[in-house]
Amino acid sequence: MRTLITGSVAYDTIMVFPDRFKNHLLADQLHILNVCFLTPEMRREYGGCAANIGYNLKLLGGEPLVMATVGEDIEPYLARLAGLDLSDAYLRKISGQFTAQAFITTDLDNNQIIAFHPGAMNFSHENRIDAALGAKLAIIAPDGKEGMLQHARQCAAAGIPFVFDPGQGLPMFSGDELAEFVRLADYVAVNDYEGKLLEDKTGQSLAGIAKSVKALILTLGAQGSRVFSAGQEHEIPIVKANAIVDPTGCGDAYRAGLLYGIAHSWDWPTTGRLGALMGSIKIERRGGQNHTFSSGEIADRFKREFGYAAW
Repeated sequence: MRTLITGSVAYDTIMVFPDRFKNHLLADQLHILNVCFLTPEMRREYGGCAANIGYNLKLLGGEPLVMATVGEDIEPYLARLAGLDLSDAYLRKISGQFTAQAFITTDLDNNQIIAFHPGAMNFSHENRIDAALGAKLAIIAPDGKEGMLQHARQCAAAGIPFVFDPGQGLPMFSGDELAEFVRLADYVAVNDYEGKLLEDKTGQSLAGIAKSVKALILTLGAQGSRVFSAGQEHEIPIVKANAIVDPTGCGDAYRAGLLYGIAHSWDWPTTGRLGALMGSIKIERRGGQNHTFSSGEIADRFKREFGYAAW
């Protein structure tokens, strides 16, 4: 199934702080915060929510269509996408702009402090979605504000079911705008922090929001995840990773598992478990796109972890 993935394509500069942020933040001094985290380790990775989700969905054997706006510095990324057999047909280059850039600092507890320059992402509304794309499923991942709003409306108008995945872009939207996303979406995916913020901004509980969509997916980090659908709550266990190396992109990997399960009409316990497995596979490697498993290897690992074959 062709799956449209809208969101950011970005370069990630990732730094590792060999200590814990909490050891350097004084609760009674936050009003005059002035800290410097020494990060001896630094690397640059290919990232962005849309590209990361597309990468993981491709590993699973899906058919991702990545749609994003990018800057004049995109050429190295285009070469990478070509090598991965991921189409760049729906990447629009914006003159005079940088491709979105994330600067991520991670501590020993896997907490992250992120500075993000949106660059060309602010022009995401220049991409348009219609039925001619041939997509049967979509995800609206973090992107430029106007682009996310327009793409949700365009998906709904074209009859393309979609997952609303606001991510760290959620604070950009008003309660009314978030309520519109929920009304238009078929699925909503948030982590625990985003879920609380969604409740606060809309004035609705997650249980109430779940009644408006086919499913609401709530990820809880090391506590696993939950799927609320048709009045039921499905507890999804974590998959223990062989090594915890880098959490960057784990949520995107999880969402690729969701999209694959939805596209294949799997039940929610199985779909959620695939998401959990994909997140676990990702956390074992640095960056958002450096894990290289075949779909067959992922299927084998799923069977070993959960005792049954999903596909």
